[in-house]
Amino acid sequence: MDYMDSGLRYTPNKDKDWDTSVQFLPASDNKKFEKKKGPGKVGAVIGVIIFAAVVALMTGLLVWHFHFRKDVRVKRMYSGSMRITNQVFENSYENSNSSEFKALAKQVTSQLKAIYSRSPQLAKYYVGSTVQAFSEGSVIAYYLSEFAVPSGQEAAVDNVMSSMEKLVDKEQRTLHRPGNSLVLDDVVSSVLDSRLLLTSFSKFYRYSEHTKTNHIGQIQSPGFPDSPYPPNTFIQWQLRADPNYVIKLEFDTMNLEEDCRNDFVKIYDSLVAIESRVMEEMCGYYSPSEPLTFLSSGNVMLVTMATNERANYPGFRAKVSQMRSGSKGTTCGGQLKGEKGTFSSPNFPNYYPPRMSCQWSIEVPVGKAVKVTFKKFLLSEPGQKNSKDCRKDYLEVNGKKLCGEHPDGTVTETSKTNTMSVVFFSDASYVDRGFNATYETIDVKDPCPKQFMCSNQRCVKTDLRCDGWNDCGDMSDELNCKCKSDSINCKNGLCKPMFWKCDGVDDCGDRTDELDCGGCKSGQVTCKNDRCVSEKTRCDGKDDCGDGSDELDCGRSSDIHCTDLTYKCKNRKCISKVNPECDGTQDCDDGSDEENCDCGRSMFKTSRIVGGQDAEEGEFPWQVSLHVKNYGHVCGASVISPRWLVTAAHCVQDDGKTRYSQPGTWEAYLGLHIQQKIGSAVVKKNLKKVISHPNYNEFTFDNDIALMELDSPVTLSDYIRPICLPSPQHDFPTGNTVWITGWGATREGGFAAPVLQKAQVRIINQTVCDKLMGGQLTSRMLCAGVLTGGVDACQGDSGGPLSSPSGSRMFLAGVVSWGDGCARRNKPGIYTTVTKFRGWIKEKTGV
Repeated sequence: MDYMDSGLRYTPNKDKDWDTSVQFLPASDNKKFEKKKGPGKVGAVIGVIIFAAVVALMTGLLVWHFHFRKDVRVKRMYSGSMRITNQVFENSYENSNSSEFKALAKQVTSQLKAIYSRSPQLAKYYVGSTVQAFSEGSVIAYYLSEFAVPSGQEAAVDNVMSSMEKLVDKEQRTLHRPGNSLVLDDVVSSVLDSRLLLTSFSKFYRYSEHTKTNHIGQIQSPGFPDSPYPPNTFIQWQLRADPNYVIKLEFDTMNLEEDCRNDFVKIYDSLVAIESRVMEEMCGYYSPSEPLTFLSSGNVMLVTMATNERANYPGFRAKVSQMRSGSKGTTCGGQLKGEKGTFSSPNFPNYYPPRMSCQWSIEVPVGKAVKVTFKKFLLSEPGQKNSKDCRKDYLEVNGKKLCGEHPDGTVTETSKTNTMSVVFFSDASYVDRGFNATYETIDVKDPCPKQFMCSNQRCVKTDLRCDGWNDCGDMSDELNCKCKSDSINCKNGLCKPMFWKCDGVDDCGDRTDELDCGGCKSGQVTCKNDRCVSEKTRCDGKDDCGDGSDELDCGRSSDIHCTDLTYKCKNRKCISKVNPECDGTQDCDDGSDEENCDCGRSMFKTSRIVGGQDAEEGEFPWQVSLHVKNYGHVCGASVISPRWLVTAAHCVQDDGKTRYSQPGTWEAYLGLHIQQKIGSAVVKKNLKKVISHPNYNEFTFDNDIALMELDSPVTLSDYIRPICLPSPQHDFPTGNTVWITGWGATREGGFAAPVLQKAQVRIINQTVCDKLMGGQLTSRMLCAGVLTGGVDACQGDSGGPLSSPSGSRMFLAGVVSWGDGCARRNKPGIYTTVTKFRGWIKEKTGV
């Protein structure tokens, strides 16, 4: 059945030359025609006949190939809309079975045929059209047109269809048009998403919903919430609002398969699936805390859902209501006066509507200037991420266009006078979250009092200049610098933090930070023990390094000699693959590398909002907040199983007042996101047992790890899941990006953060780190430093996880242990290395 099972159907013209099932004939067996000794007359005659048959066959094949083969055609569907200006909308047009609908639909399809006849290329391939719906304004018709296009000609036909307006104009200017012809404008046309044409769809559903004032309707995938949505199904919901209203679509659940090539939901600012009117495409599982609210530009919207034959999920549910055009959320712009203020895109922090254009005129006292800082800036569209010309959605500030996705607070604009014009524009397709901005009055002569002014007009503290961090966002604070003694002096003039030295990442841009690292010469490989061996000896089956590291990742899965670096399967055999556990590929003969892999994954789609340090709800579901009873949050911990937590030993050492080593002192909050906000996702647990590592040294923080057993197993959920434990041989290479999380103080000596914080850090070279920390590191400690200045683990984060991404999972690389203060740029955080304690964890917990 065709896309969108319509009440109106047509039968495509059958072209007897159009047969996509035609195949080439089988090749002849030439051995049958080889000469034999003494053929004789009969043989000669037979030979001639066979030769003639072969010639005829070859001729037939050539004729078929050059005459018929070119007529193999493909079905090409185009969706579109057009405004009929000489008609008035009637309520009966909502019902596709009404005589009024059918009469107008017949006129539209007739006129579409006349329009396509204006193009010789379209006329010869045209099959037919159906009208899907009508809506107000005078009357807007939504249609589907089918063409049978010769294979290879699709792009040419797409090109002609993209200039439909010219064809319509031609048709409208025809002298001998019938008197009752439709007058058309605002013609839109685009090729239909090929995924909506799948012949494998076994079920089609079509729903209509007309919203009412002060009423909230609901749409949901079939079976929701009691059963998964059906396979091989196409569903569409045509949504309408009253005239002068827009539709508000608000998802409270979105849980589909992760890959949009399989199952997806698409929202259109239309009543038919016009790709140039698509607002958003969604798949995967979104956190309920993620705002998923959309507004239409007019009074119609289409929601489509397509599923394939496997892996069906719960689906979605959304509320449908209407808002009067011109109400808050549907408008923007205006006059802004005063010393300072705020403004944002319509419907922020939800998705702004398509086809918006508005202007703010900002005015501050005479003699001053205007400075605008964008706290959030999310104006991005598929395929436009690195667009410089901002051809799609954009902001225009005093004539300068801005678009894309930028970290919080990094986009600033300053005027030269006391006025500023800000224009926001969104086109007809793909919407985003928009922006939130503040404006303030500044002195033109001194726009950054007692601060450094970046080239992009941003103001940063003077002591952040030439410290190796790109605080401005445009690197202007790091140019023309004289480096401090504790920094790397790059040959290109940049200064970089010393703890980025020798981590395998070219931070300078000219590899200065990776020189003098004791590396090996060209043609050699560096062993894990820092020995150098010839590249030719790698993967030759011999241990040339002495630690077996030259024989790792060699693609052999059996007969590997076991070393401290090789992964050992349950059957005691070793494999050479590095980090094989839970990567989705069975590498061990007994499959043990893929056992116990329900770990290390956030169930929700990872937020794409950049900048900011607040974690999303459910983003780190293994994070635990440890509270001392009647006091509050003291330390962090990680869930490793429904019964066991990992934390730091220094969190559970008794002092004069409190017996931290006793289970009764503690309460563990699992699934927590905001301190003191105990929602339905949060589980509070008491402890049964606290096990501190027997060799913990309270002076050096060596062996700083402890285990906690819950008094009863916790039920896992979207917000509570274990992190993956690494094997003893798991490799966390220097330079790898990892995450720290916690509710610790957001600055040294500061107060604890109410919302769970996250920060990206990078694993630091052990030798370099040991020097920076005055030789205090042991082999059971791991160093990690921040990727952006002023961020680090701090008091209250102790015991929390250092989460390392590997594929689609996170592994527990370390436990937050100690550091020299907080958020000090050249003082990295120190973490307990979990791989060193894997055997002890297994012995005590069975995990």
